[in-house]
Amino acid sequence: MLSINELINDKEPGWILVKEWIESAKNKVEILPADTGKAKDALYKTQVTTRSPMGAIVYMTGGLLVDHGWIRILGSGSDKLNRSLPEWNKGKTLQDYGQPLPYLLIADDAIGGIFILNSGGLGTDVGKIYYLAPDNLEYEPLDITYTEFLIFCFNNDLNEFYKDYRWTNWKSDVAKLKGDQVFSFYPYLWTKEGKDISKALKKEFFPLG
Repeated sequence: MLSINELINDKEPGWILVKEWIESAKNKVEILPADTGKAKDALYKTQVTTRSPMGAIVYMTGGLLVDHGWIRILGSGSDKLNRSLPEWNKGKTLQDYGQPLPYLLIADDAIGGIFILNSGGLGTDVGKIYYLAPDNLEYEPLDITYTEFLIFCFNNDLNEFYKDYRWTNWKSDVAKLKGDQVFSFYPYLWTKEGKDISKALKKEFFPLG
């Protein structure tokens, strides 16, 4: 594994670009503060350099909350998002840090959808993002890279992307969620009866596993 000094790039830090994207974003993006010690630990365990957007987010932020917290992009963890990118993947996509992994969980949303970076375990399109959708439980290829995923989150019409799965008071409801919680629905969103989310019973504060 590379040392923390090898992973920190002071000459071409990716954070400069990421911050510019956030400042010009159409959607609301909240930058969660990073703890220096936790940030170094998370970066070392992730093994990506800060020249990359992913490394920049892990090292410079506790994570990003997009569109009033509907999408949570993992960083090094914070009070509002109490899980780091490497810690969230351990036991799910990898058994120990530094090992090859089939894919990487990079973000999730308030309804239980998960955004995943393919490292070969989901197909031949290595480096592309998939969405594990709660309405069909299938890995949907988005055909975008991690950088393009950030641009998607910052600037795309998320109301259109989630058009069937947002309800009237979703903003105030999402504001009550912690960073390791999602909503669960009954009937389940993947059932025929659960397709109309306005009629589904919504349970708040369902913990992510």
